[in-house]
Amino acid sequence: MVTGGSLEESKEALAIAETDARLFCSVGVHPTRCKEFEDSGDPEKHLQDLLTLAKEGKEKGNTYSFLNTSLTCNLGAPFGDYSSVGLPGFHFGDGGLALSFTISKSRYFEKQFELAYTMKLPMFLHMRAAAQDFCDILQRNEDRFVAGVAHSFTGSAEDCDKLLSFSNVFIGVNGCSLKTAENLEVVKGIPVERMMIETDSPYCDIKNTHAGIGYVKSSWPSKKKDKHDQECLVKGRNEPCLVRQVLEVVAGTKGIADIDQLSKILYHNTCRVFFPHDLDSAAEALLDCGKEAL
Repeated sequence: MVTGGSLEESKEALAIAETDARLFCSVGVHPTRCKEFEDSGDPEKHLQDLLTLAKEGKEKGNTYSFLNTSLTCNLGAPFGDYSSVGLPGFHFGDGGLALSFTISKSRYFEKQFELAYTMKLPMFLHMRAAAQDFCDILQRNEDRFVAGVAHSFTGSAEDCDKLLSFSNVFIGVNGCSLKTAENLEVVKGIPVERMMIETDSPYCDIKNTHAGIGYVKSSWPSKKKDKHDQECLVKGRNEPCLVRQVLEVVAGTKGIADIDQLSKILYHNTCRVFFPHDLDSAAEALLDCGKEAL
């Protein structure tokens, strides 16, 4: 999934998605860039331009989500990785934000629900230190989006419970979700049926200082960017294949031995939200027969 964090980025994301049938994209505006609505001189036209782009992408079969003014998300499984999908949300940085900026985020977060409702697309959500406000907005718009994922989740167990109270919201886990022992305890409590995994490539990799590093089993050779080799990762850059490491930490944290079955459930969750046409009775049966292993 190629993420669009602004109108122009969304256009670029769609153009990239059109180059390969395996690629999809999100359309929307990230919370940190919601000022572009006002800067455009005509916020309503800016929203309509996002809607027009989403319609174009959906008609071509490339657009699968909305990225809203305050959140960002990534998901994946050994079968693939989604880096971002458009959706609404809140991101309050350290020390908070200026009141006017916060109001702007709130306004355009809710506005993007209108787009999701019109297009019947899922939402890619991002929440930082704003659980109550975020969930209040979700509740007001609960019937205006089909489903969504709160990506790159780093909140508390209480924050997680608030999100899980919405039956159509999933929790997205990546390296940033696995930094501390407290993070791992929160992840341990997330039902696998409500979880997705992601890389948030090129960010949020699992570092040697992270609490979950001991569960990582897989590794790939890497080289510096100036010595690029297609057989190697770029050193210091998180890449889609590293979603496997997220899977390994989640399995280790939860004490799940059958990592393949876990990956199937997480993949199933991803398809339920973003690619429901990929689900069929055979896939459901395969998942059902293995759930006892968890």
